[in-house]
Amino acid sequence: MAKIAPITKNILVIAGDPSGDLHATNLIKELKKKDPELSITAIGGMRMKRESSTFIYNLVSVGAIGFTEPFKRFFLWIKLIRVIRYYMNEKKPACVIAVDFYGFNHQIIGLASHRNIPVFYYIPPQVWASRPKRAISIARLAKHIFCIFPFEKDIYAKLGGACDYMGHPLLDIVPGFELSENAEPKDEAYPFKIGILPGSRKDEIKRHLLIFVESFYKLKSTYKNSKGYIFAALEIPDEHIYKIIKTVNPKALDDIEIVREEDYLIRSSMDFSFTSSGTATLENALMGVPMVVAYKMPSLNFAIAKRIANIPYVSLVNIILKKPLVKELLQNKANPDLLSQEAFSILNNPLKLSAMRKEFFAIRNMLGKPGVADRISDKILNYLKN
Repeated sequence: MAKIAPITKNILVIAGDPSGDLHATNLIKELKKKDPELSITAIGGMRMKRESSTFIYNLVSVGAIGFTEPFKRFFLWIKLIRVIRYYMNEKKPACVIAVDFYGFNHQIIGLASHRNIPVFYYIPPQVWASRPKRAISIARLAKHIFCIFPFEKDIYAKLGGACDYMGHPLLDIVPGFELSENAEPKDEAYPFKIGILPGSRKDEIKRHLLIFVESFYKLKSTYKNSKGYIFAALEIPDEHIYKIIKTVNPKALDDIEIVREEDYLIRSSMDFSFTSSGTATLENALMGVPMVVAYKMPSLNFAIAKRIANIPYVSLVNIILKKPLVKELLQNKANPDLLSQEAFSILNNPLKLSAMRKEFFAIRNMLGKPGVADRISDKILNYLKN
């Protein structure tokens, strides 16, 4: 019989991408607020580093996604797994909180389970979209699973997993919006605010930023007073962005501002957004920002994704609504002509824009209520106390 790990004030939290870093940080804040004696050891990103007692590695800065990228990080991951194994053996943490990032975290929950350390999986992988077998190991190894979509709970419950849906964590941090009457069409002098969200990883930015900036300038050729706003991840330096956008227009820095914010204040004021597929699409919807969604990936990755995908859409907005509300332009269709064409079709049509925002408003009501991190932290701490 395995020895039971002693209860300590040490908790290990692991995330590997920017959205996971954000949600893990909010959970850490709630845990520390309720128990200031907690010692948080973290592997994640810059936000988690600020809130943790001990920070091991910025995994977010090298996070790998897709089907081929993780192989490039193989030796790094092996090294980190050794570090985590040593930490578990020496510190015997009270629990491990794995946040998303299944490719790495599924190995960690195996290590923890072998040592009888309880695992809480926060934001499990989207097994309803692809690779459903991942749910089997999570249901078997995790002490408790905290889903972020209401339909996920049944998936894990059917596999015998202990699972709760307490709302989507974006509700805690993304501001809402009010519906208004249809606006009149804007003339060509109107200063539209155009969001540019190419993704949070360097490889995504490399594939999308140039296209999105070119799309912005096509829009600006008509609406000459428009301004672009690139919303950048903390881990991406300005120089990396400057180098790309200057190839489109040497004076791009006069027309486009780089924004890093944690309160969504500027982003919620956008009139339209060119957005890569991912969490950003749902954030836009919760703020009522109309958008067109685009995504490009290596041809091999795309071919594999098409074969294993279980759903017809890539954006979370369309997946939740089960219909193509926002335009999705993938691979070769993700080009400035089609992206700007969709932008014009929305900005020039107040009725279409209003209808889209009404659908966005409904999404917020579908995802629960704020206070998600508070409720999850209660559940974790109550388990540890008992």
